[in-house]
Amino acid sequence: MDYYKIGQRIRKFRKANNLSQEKLAEYADISVTHMSHIETGNTKLSLSVCVKIASALEVRVDDLISDSPLSAKPVLKDEVGILLDSCSEREAKTLVDLMKANKVALDKYMEQS
Repeated sequence: MDYYKIGQRIRKFRKANNLSQEKLAEYADISVTHMSHIETGNTKLSLSVCVKIASALEVRVDDLISDSPLSAKPVLKDEVGILLDSCSEREAKTLVDLMKANKVALDKYMEQS
């Protein structure tokens, strides 16, 4: 397990949430020094602390420990299914149509990149 990469992902999510190390450490119930060492990969991260940090950042633990976007795909499919289940038939069709249109636009964008 690459603790440096985990620390860098934590830092990325922390900054995206406009949180200081101090605030994230407070939310995770750890010291600021420990938080700093986690982000720099200078200490191993316990599962309980990892769960607290993920919760504070409102991400999944998998988002912190894995750099493979493919591992998230089954979870995303479940999320889409849950979203569609909460919709009326008309709303679900509209969302599917929007997703298809966005996929076409994304494919075109990726071709140009």
